[in-house]
Amino acid sequence: MDGEAKLAKPIKFGTDGWRGIIADEFTGDRLDRVVPIAAQVLAETFPEAQRTVVVGYDRRFLSPEFAQRAADNLVGHGFNVLLSTTDAPTPAFSWAAHERQMIGALVITASHNPAIYSGLKIKGTFGGSVALPVTQAVEQRVNGGEVLPPGAGAITPFDPWESYGAALGQKVDRSAIRALLETGRLRVFVDAMHGVTAGGLARLLGSEGGIQELHTHRDPLFGGHPPEPLPQYLNQLAAALRSHQEQHPDCLCVGFIFDGDGDRIAAMDGAGTFLSSQILIPILIEHLTVGRGWTGEVIKTISGSELMGHVAKFHHLPVYETPVGYKYIAERMLSGVPVLLGGEESGGIGYRDHIPERDALLSALYLLEAIARTELDLSQQYRLLQERSQFFHAYDRTDVHLRDLSARDRLLELLASQPPTELAGRAVTELTAPDGYKFRLADDAWLLVRFSGTEPLLRLYCEAPTPAAVGELLGAIAQWVTTALS
Repeated sequence: MDGEAKLAKPIKFGTDGWRGIIADEFTGDRLDRVVPIAAQVLAETFPEAQRTVVVGYDRRFLSPEFAQRAADNLVGHGFNVLLSTTDAPTPAFSWAAHERQMIGALVITASHNPAIYSGLKIKGTFGGSVALPVTQAVEQRVNGGEVLPPGAGAITPFDPWESYGAALGQKVDRSAIRALLETGRLRVFVDAMHGVTAGGLARLLGSEGGIQELHTHRDPLFGGHPPEPLPQYLNQLAAALRSHQEQHPDCLCVGFIFDGDGDRIAAMDGAGTFLSSQILIPILIEHLTVGRGWTGEVIKTISGSELMGHVAKFHHLPVYETPVGYKYIAERMLSGVPVLLGGEESGGIGYRDHIPERDALLSALYLLEAIARTELDLSQQYRLLQERSQFFHAYDRTDVHLRDLSARDRLLELLASQPPTELAGRAVTELTAPDGYKFRLADDAWLLVRFSGTEPLLRLYCEAPTPAAVGELLGAIAQWVTTALS
């Protein structure tokens, strides 16, 4: 260890990677420090794999340059590198590491974060996010000043879409989907949010007919808002769907929204109604069990809708609950337990027949297959699940921006010592803190308070019997936060 080499501002990994503001927390010099240590920890964690690292990137500002810098750094420390020739979805790089049995992948991406951020995701040879002890080891060794000796490696360029696209295309009945597209019975709209999935769905289906995409060009500012599939950013998509549905009332219309690095998904129906993964995951559980005959455990995070459990119970499937963060789902998928799917409320969903990684394009393919099988749009399928389970709760999530991290610390102290005992006139019946603070209330309502691992941001989640009740509860906890910080 070299005491002089310790970083003044420590590197900190969040739920899926290290992220920071470009030219502040995330710089080329700091990337130089992290990358070789991350590769060395991967090599020690997966000693049987090839000593080669996949390096990929998204469409953010300087992402190609950061990826090239990371590759050059790795080569200078004795690692071979498979360097992407293009931006691509993060799961494509995870797939490459798994398929080629390399020690892992390092992906330059800040996922859905605002445009001022960049980041680094670490993927293991198994094709998913590495476990917490791995990122902790990277943090400790980088922040402790460890420096690796120089070495010699080689860079090999590769197109990540080729193998990844072939793998995904084999997982669904593309002919049934294409048949509906070609007849005009099905029309698919995609908002790529200026991210890496642009053109991906047409490529996977082998046809551009019946698919209309928005925001496909690279824009490092992402149109002025974060590349996150949230309804407030989707007015153009909603308008396009409604226009087409009005002109073609018998058409099965669906819109898909992918985040900046292609691992999260949301959807819209022909009326422009937003469909979060709280709605999509129950539909997928139904499709994979009925349409594909699969079984296995359903893995959900604590922020997941209770409808997931109701649909799983109908098919006699066990349910396992994890903290928020897909790496916890991946750990469960790797435990040897037979799994149907694992999903989180923010749109990350992974499947038993794929790598333990959330994959938005694969989710879209399965949802299209469900539409082709039932000839019902997604909202119709969702209503049938609600009617069968008699569970009609509404859900919403909102974020509260905090002035700084000290505000977060103050709220954490109050939640631990003086949490609210009632919200919007409803008594809190149970309070648990497995990940954030989850309040259970009457009428099977619940509210979850969590903090972002990468930003001064408070995330509020709520499910209640009616949209009005959800709004009241979110407003009540937001008011409590405001009062607490005043």
